[in-house]
Parts: sequence; C-alpha cells; structure tokens
Amino acid sequence: PAASPRRDKLMDLGLAGRHCFVTGASAGIGRSTAVALAAEGAVLSIAGRDEAALAATSDMIVAAGASVLDVVACDLSQPEGIGIAAAAVAQAKRPVEVLVNNAGGGRPYDLDTPLDAGAWDEAFGLNFTAARRLAEVALPAMRRARWGRIITITGALVLKRMNAATPAKAAIASWSRSLSIQVAADGITINCIAPGRINSEQVRNRLFPTEEIRRREIELNVPAGRFGEPEELAAVVTFLASTRASYVTGAMIPVDGGFLRIDLK
Repeated sequence: PAASPRRDKLMDLGLAGRHCFVTGASAGIGRSTAVALAAEGAVLSIAGRDEAALAATSDMIVAAGASVLDVVACDLSQPEGIGIAAAAVAQAKRPVEVLVNNAGGGRPYDLDTPLDAGAWDEAFGLNFTAARRLAEVALPAMRRARWGRIITITGALVLKRMNAATPAKAAIASWSRSLSIQVAADGITINCIAPGRINSEQVRNRLFPTEEIRRREIELNVPAGRFGEPEELAAVVTFLASTRASYVTGAMIPVDGGFLRIDLK
C-alpha cells in the first residue's frame, strides 16, 4: 500500500502572513472566519459593533498563533460606521489582501407595517453600501499587488416573506459579479457565499428562538436535517481566500445543507 502522506505535504492554502480584514467579527460566522484564517497563519484586522466581543475574538486569534493588526469598533448599519471601517482599510499598517464582508442583517416587514425610509436606507447601507465601499477602498492596493480576495457573505435573493435586506443582498451579488469580470486579469477574485440556516446568534436567538421552531424549519426547508455551524461556512471562506482558489471568481456559493429557498408550504 502507498505510504501515508507526510503532514508537511498537506494542502498549503498560501495564507501565512496575508493581511485579512473581517467585518462582523464579534461573533458567529465572522468570529469563526477570523479564527479559521488565523489558523492558516494570516494576520487579522477585525471589525464589529461590540468592543468586548471583538476583544474576545482577538484573544481567540492570538490563541490560534496569529497576530491582530487592528481592532475596529464600528456600526456598519450607519454611515459614520461605514466611514470608520473604510478609513481603517485605507490607513491600515499593511495593505488589506483579503477582505471578508460579513456584516449584515435582516429587516423583515409586511404590508400592514411597512418600513419607513430610514429603515430601508439602513438595510441597504448595511447589506450593500458597506461591502461596496470597503471593496472600493481595498482594491487599489490589491490591483497594484496583482493579488487579492474579496468575499461577501450574502443570503437568499428571493424570500416568500418580505425583508428589506433581500433587495440589498441581490444588489451586492450583482455588483460583485460585474466587479469580478473587471479585476480578474489583476489576479483578484470576487466571490459571494449564501448561508442557509447557520447556528449564529441571529439565527438561533432572533429568527428561530425555540427548539420546536428550529425543528419545524428543518423539516420544511433543510434537507441536511440540521442547522449548519459557523465553522463549516468559515472553511469555505478560508478556501476562497487561499491561493488554491485562484480560478474561482464571480461565484455565488451556497453553504446551506440543500436549503429550499422558496418554500411554498
């Protein structure tokens, strides 16, 4: 039989020393992504609303053997917060080589309680404008280096229940696809990931707060028979960030256990 491969021959993702900037890194998918990148030797900058939670993420990154270049407390649902994060990318001690746009959130509504203009602006700012702005700030250095990765966590583009975040997610997916064409020759990849039901704080505590509700959701919509874990999505982000994924661009990759996105039951 063939000899077992040596561990030093396992797949090298080429992320050691790369500067990765992750938004929404306070918890859930963002935190797991930052830790997964750290485990590959990346240098991290992290952003989020909760300073104490960001400090905990920073400790986890250090425990994984990596270093933290910057911790940015900001609310990306607000224009001022987008400005703070954009300035952090523009003025980073080292150019951002991998940008992970993870911050986002739903704004559900119905015809009986329509959202006001401010709520629509907030949903669009958080789910589209923030990702677009950070990408535009990071791109010049990536183009000069002829290498870069921009990965945006999006979601369903159509829902049977109205949500102000959904049109914004459709917009960022469309924008990302067009951008991927423009910068492909520069060695930069642009991809989106569409999570299904992931065991994040938002999903478990706000959308599906009881075991009975979660079980019903799984029965109706999740063929895999369970919610996913943040680490499972983080693994896909890490691969897309790597040198191994250099020919994957303009993609929308679902990480959802076969989630049935249009449920007519």
